[in-house]
Amino acid sequence: MWIVFLPITNTSCVIMDASLIFKLKFLLLCLLCTIMFNFVMCSWNMHCNEKDMNILLSFKTGVTDPSGMLTSWFPKLDCCQWKGVKCDNTTGRVTQLNLPCHTNRHKLVAFGEKENKSHCLTGELNLPLLELEFLSYLNLSNNDFKSIQYNSTSNQKCDDLSRGNPPHPCENSTNLLYLDLSYNYDLLVDNIHWISLFSSLQYLNLGGVHLRKEIDWLQSMTMLPSLLELHLASCHLENIYPLREFANFTSLQVLNLADNRFLDELPSWLFNLSCNIFHIDLSRNKIHSQLPKTLPNLRSIKSFVLSHNCLKGPIPSWLGQLGQLQELDLSHNSFSGPIPESLGKLSSLIKLKLESNDLNGTLPEDLGQLFNLETLRVSENPLTGIMSERNLSSLKNLKNFSMSSPGLIFHFDPEWLPPFQLLNIELGHLSDKLPAWIFTQSSLKYLTIADSTTSFEPLDKFWSFATQLEYISLRNNTINGDMSNVSLSSKVVWFVENNLRGGIPHISPQVVVLILRNNSLSGSISHLLCHNSRDKRNLQYLDMSYNRLTGELTDCWNNWESLVLINLRFNNLTGRIPDSMGSLSNLRFLYLKSNKFFGEVPFSLRNCKNLRILDLCRNNLSGVIPNWLGQSVEGLELRSNQFSGNIPTQLCQLHSLMVISLASNRLSGPIPNCLHNITAMLSNYSAAHKVGFTLNFPGFSVDLSCSIPMLIKGNELPYFNVMNAIDLSSNNLSGSVPLEIYMLTGLQSLNLSHNHLVGTIPQEIGNLLQLEAIDLSANNFSGVIPESMSALNYLSALNLSFNNFMGKIPSGTQLGATNISYMGNPHLCGAPLTKICPPDEKSNNTKLIGHVDDDDKLEVYSWFYMGLGMGFVVGFWGVFGAILFNRRCRHAYFKFVHRMYHFVIHRTKSIY
Repeated sequence: MWIVFLPITNTSCVIMDASLIFKLKFLLLCLLCTIMFNFVMCSWNMHCNEKDMNILLSFKTGVTDPSGMLTSWFPKLDCCQWKGVKCDNTTGRVTQLNLPCHTNRHKLVAFGEKENKSHCLTGELNLPLLELEFLSYLNLSNNDFKSIQYNSTSNQKCDDLSRGNPPHPCENSTNLLYLDLSYNYDLLVDNIHWISLFSSLQYLNLGGVHLRKEIDWLQSMTMLPSLLELHLASCHLENIYPLREFANFTSLQVLNLADNRFLDELPSWLFNLSCNIFHIDLSRNKIHSQLPKTLPNLRSIKSFVLSHNCLKGPIPSWLGQLGQLQELDLSHNSFSGPIPESLGKLSSLIKLKLESNDLNGTLPEDLGQLFNLETLRVSENPLTGIMSERNLSSLKNLKNFSMSSPGLIFHFDPEWLPPFQLLNIELGHLSDKLPAWIFTQSSLKYLTIADSTTSFEPLDKFWSFATQLEYISLRNNTINGDMSNVSLSSKVVWFVENNLRGGIPHISPQVVVLILRNNSLSGSISHLLCHNSRDKRNLQYLDMSYNRLTGELTDCWNNWESLVLINLRFNNLTGRIPDSMGSLSNLRFLYLKSNKFFGEVPFSLRNCKNLRILDLCRNNLSGVIPNWLGQSVEGLELRSNQFSGNIPTQLCQLHSLMVISLASNRLSGPIPNCLHNITAMLSNYSAAHKVGFTLNFPGFSVDLSCSIPMLIKGNELPYFNVMNAIDLSSNNLSGSVPLEIYMLTGLQSLNLSHNHLVGTIPQEIGNLLQLEAIDLSANNFSGVIPESMSALNYLSALNLSFNNFMGKIPSGTQLGATNISYMGNPHLCGAPLTKICPPDEKSNNTKLIGHVDDDDKLEVYSWFYMGLGMGFVVGFWGVFGAILFNRRCRHAYFKFVHRMYHFVIHRTKSIY
């Protein structure tokens, strides 16, 4: 009973207040019961299934966990509370395992530099995980697993994945819907037959996993009737099954086979997929065929991507029947013929990419009726005709426009105002004036104009318009503009071969990439370097090579610590290399070739710990070769200077060094015998080692290649793939070539010419199987040319002239040689020289029977070998028969053998 004490002033009010309080009390009671019920339910711990826990612990035993991602995985803690594990609230069975590795996208990534996965899971990926009966979601993407093993935790035996046959089902595995093992780039899988166990699978992503040994991947995939998305990009697959006519992908919606190694014709099974499919991606493969004339059952497809292949033939007109198509990407192939007019019927199309093919004819006007089109890219095709506002007037949603062709004429009304606002424009082969409508694009961020003779006048208007851009690229144009008073503020400024003149333009702190290569710029660079600014400078890539710059490198480099590359080659700069360049701690590439610098290389550069390429060729630098270079150096180019002294042995400690060019200096002394310690030259790693880096910006990235100019095979060429090369020519080196140099089995070019080296060429030269060029000319080498050089199959340039070699030139060395390669060796003979070698003993014996006919020679040889054989038989049985049948001879023989045995034993003991 509730008693309420209230002053009695109004009876009705008192009754109403008591009723309200009763209701509030009831509500509070219900709330209290709910809280108590939840507390009881929460206090009842739903432990995960013991079998599931054992399977997870078995997985953990084969994994290396450097960052402690699995520290919560221990038996005393409920596995439903382990990191990445999710259980069913009712049954406590494991339903999800989500352990992807998250890596940061660095702003600067060197070519060939692997993503940092030192904190990711690695080791062996045991797949008893797939025996979790209620597991529906498994994501182990972007880790660093090395191998896969299927070791069952149950009593039922499962086949090992390394075998060729698919494993037998160990448990009911039909609950798995999502499987993602992508971006485990070092993961090698011999076969994927085990995938067929998971018939309920809807999403499968093995992108980046090595499947190159898998020869029947399609058969395994067709065993998954519920599959909606299949991602096998960058899997090193080589077989696309051209003979298969049908693949049972009844539910497939996304197919991604990009960046593989397909070389067969495009298979028919690909075009017999279910009409439910809405995305196909076969980009970056190497398929050498053409699309079929018909494409049934693809009426509902929404995305069709076949970019970066070797497809040829005409673009089929049936593509215009794909009414729901939103993306068509056939770029970077070899398609020919006209662009089908039927593409103008694709009213749902959003992206159309046809660039980098051999398409000809005119641009269909019907493409201008694609009202939803946002991307139109048709550059790098031999198109003809006139491009005008009629082609673009209805494309009100257009954001990305790329058009260039030598035979295409741009003719726009100067008063035309487009209905769109573009983000990206790429134009080429323009003449007359720039289309006036470009200046109306206030949302434009990326602009590329190439191979054009158009007038950029008025230049003041153009440079003012360019201040809104984040990326501007002008290549091979005829601008002829004075840049002295121009201010640039784009993040990427890429001006190459435009005949720009005057002084260096002003740049804002926002500029990250400044490329002014191969123009006619002149004057000093001091106002660029020494300009005071309170804002932090972000410049990382500075390339002003092939200009007419003069003056000294002023000592203002302390303000440019962000620089990664400096390229000032082929100018008229002079003076000493300033000490302040040693403050560039991020510097990786320094190119000062073909200027007029003098003095020593500053010792302060030892602080540039990340320096990979040092190119100081063709200057007047002196002193000794730097011995303080860091471990990151890959290319050392110091040719054509005045360096003196010995070659420092410290170079042998630079294990990453692949190019040593010290030619045309004043070096003396011997060649160091420790060069075999340079491990980078022990393999052919350089064959695929590109020099450069990628800069990642929000929304776009830029690849910046860096070359290493080397004098190889008599020509100086810029190599973007580093070669393993040693060039010590034109010095005063003496002594013999150390044998250790022939241990560098990855060496591709060796030039020791024009020195004072002595000794012979050893047989060990045959170990240099990758050798493409060798020059030992103008030395004092002697002896015979070893036969082992015949094994150098890649040799295409050989010069052994002006030495003291003697004897016959081995057969096979003519691969890279002419008679000039051996001239100046008076005691050499044989092809390709005209000098005939003197006859040896064998040839004399041949002359003795030279007067005998061939038939007579054959008869003489037959009787000779027959007599030799009969003599051996008679002699053998004469001795052996006497021992076997004559007792006296037999006893004497064994007595002799016995005495010889004791004599040998006695002599052996006396020696030791």
